[in-house]
Amino acid sequence: MIKKWSIRYPAVGGEEERRAYVYLPTMYEADPDRRYPVLYMFDGQNVFFDEDATYGKSWGVADYLDYTDTPLIVAAVECNAGANNERLVEYSPYRFDDKQYGHFDGKGKDTLNWFVHEFKPCIDANYRTQPDRAHTFIGGSSMGGLMSLYALLEYSDVFGRAAALSPSLWVAPEALTALVGRCKLAPGTVLYMDYGSKEMGNHDGMRKGFGEMCSKIFARGINLTARVVPGGNHSEASWEKQLPFVFHTLMYELD
Repeated sequence: MIKKWSIRYPAVGGEEERRAYVYLPTMYEADPDRRYPVLYMFDGQNVFFDEDATYGKSWGVADYLDYTDTPLIVAAVECNAGANNERLVEYSPYRFDDKQYGHFDGKGKDTLNWFVHEFKPCIDANYRTQPDRAHTFIGGSSMGGLMSLYALLEYSDVFGRAAALSPSLWVAPEALTALVGRCKLAPGTVLYMDYGSKEMGNHDGMRKGFGEMCSKIFARGINLTARVVPGGNHSEASWEKQLPFVFHTLMYELD
């Protein structure tokens, strides 16, 4: 079951209405005493429905979770669809410059503060969640993947597990590396991170950069599942194919 509604969001251009989504697992209504872990996701318009997806193709998350009877709630909010690439502002924790699009003042910390202090309490209040960090996950792809990695590192007291697919590590590699080195991590932190073999050439040095980031993360004691996806590219269709790996990691040995 998927519920969809409108929510007020403090966007970079002022408050605006965003579509929000929540997926409830197949057993949710039949077992009214059971509580569930929650996966929060970025780019909510691309998570469930092809008709809502930016490029006409979603991840099909609900179809996968229904088919596998996975006991998990998924909550997502659509991204900023502004014509001036406001999504890059809201989904970057750091200021950065892009050769094609110019300069961006990263407001990702503000975005995550809203997720943590506004969206998560809303979901916890209205659905039977397990709100502790061990059962609170975050995930996304591309800039949403960067945000998910950042959230796991910077908000380790809130998120115990994360999935970062094709994360935009190129945005601010030095700042991200510094964060990996200094962040305080709770024991048992789990991360799934991948990159498609066909997208390695989209930015200079991505294969080397991805490998180095994985090594630094692994050295911090994070339980890391890292993959280079054979034939994987930068698209929802490719990310959908990774769902078995993603959910196997997120749900593995979960109490």
